[in-house]
Amino acid sequence: MNLRQLPLVLALTGVFALPAQAQSLVELYDAALSFDAGYQSARSLYEANLSKAEQAKAGLLPIANLGLGVNRTNITSDVPDFERDYGNQSATLSASQPLYRPANVATAAQGKKSVDVARAQLQTADQDLIVRVSQAYFDVLAAGDSLDFVKAQKSAVSEQLASAKRNFEVGTATITDTREAQARFDLVLAQEIAAENDLRVKKVALDQLTGKPGAGPKPLAVPVVIPPVTPNDVTQWVAQSEQQSPIVRQAQLGLDVAQLETQKAQAGNKPTLDLTGSYNVTLNNGASNTSQDYRTNVAQVGLSLNLPLFAGFAIQNRIKETLSLEDKARSDVEAAKRSVAQATRTAFFGVESGLGQVKALEAAEASSQSALDATKLGYQVGVRINIDVLNAQTSLFDTKAKLAKARYDVLLASLKLRQANGTLTADDLNAINALLVK
Repeated sequence: MNLRQLPLVLALTGVFALPAQAQSLVELYDAALSFDAGYQSARSLYEANLSKAEQAKAGLLPIANLGLGVNRTNITSDVPDFERDYGNQSATLSASQPLYRPANVATAAQGKKSVDVARAQLQTADQDLIVRVSQAYFDVLAAGDSLDFVKAQKSAVSEQLASAKRNFEVGTATITDTREAQARFDLVLAQEIAAENDLRVKKVALDQLTGKPGAGPKPLAVPVVIPPVTPNDVTQWVAQSEQQSPIVRQAQLGLDVAQLETQKAQAGNKPTLDLTGSYNVTLNNGASNTSQDYRTNVAQVGLSLNLPLFAGFAIQNRIKETLSLEDKARSDVEAAKRSVAQATRTAFFGVESGLGQVKALEAAEASSQSALDATKLGYQVGVRINIDVLNAQTSLFDTKAKLAKARYDVLLASLKLRQANGTLTADDLNAINALLVK
């Protein structure tokens, strides 16, 4: 192989080679939705919380009960000819409807808030899954790129080693060139083994996340054009986080629930009023004073008022407790806002820094390619030695690997930015899908 063939070798052996059954990022995310145990656990918890919220409404709805009874009585005495044997069967339908129970009203309101909390928790789990799938996706691509670059370097070093041996045999080069080329070849061989293992591990991680054995991510299409972050203003991202972040929303809902808990505690001093009613039917097979069968029907309706007078200061202390917990929840909201704002700023500047690194590495790639071409020309005319060519090749391949990794990091960082401020959705993956090989 001639040194001029190196770019062709690089293209054929690596970065842009598609697996036999390559999947896009959206396809692998869809697979993970129905397979990932962590997300399935979060969805089951969400559904359980929905049912739990419905339970909170029970305190505002009527309650009905049906009671059935069968009794048999046998009376004997030492009085001659005195014996009674009788029984009865009864059925009672009773019902009650709360008319004024402020504590139950607060409990039902807490149930509604718990639905919103469950929805925010599920959103957090979904955003986490998006980032985890994207991370595993780009990890496989980066590991594959590293292996491809190492193989290209191995091919080039192998040719340099063969050339050094030929030149030494004909007397146009020293043994030093041969030994340097052999040392570089042995080093690249070790790097290839490590890169192969790293790719294998990354593929296993992606398979376990998506449930697709042998999943192969599609690489980025060439030329790679990464869109800038929009809007390019960190204050707008931070402002969105206060409204969109599920973490802030959960904290705010926690404050709402704490305030409702205070209302429940204060309701301990208030009366309760219920509408009650019952209907009883009893069939008597005689009685203690008669042997005649008869039936009784009893219908009742009324109001039940309960007015608490004194509970050993339990209600007053409960109110103090809930007020303190309310203050804590208020502080938690402020802490959540600050934490999310800081995470959003950090993620935003990370994306900006990553875009800058990509541009710098693209310039470095062009410079490294020019340096390699110049070094190869110098080697051919005798002003450069073999090790100079190997060093230039290594620098170029290392720059290419860093550039590919930097591109993946920027795309992942853009998703993490949206996760930080709470706006990340599955639709955001479509923008990355548009950058992949069709």
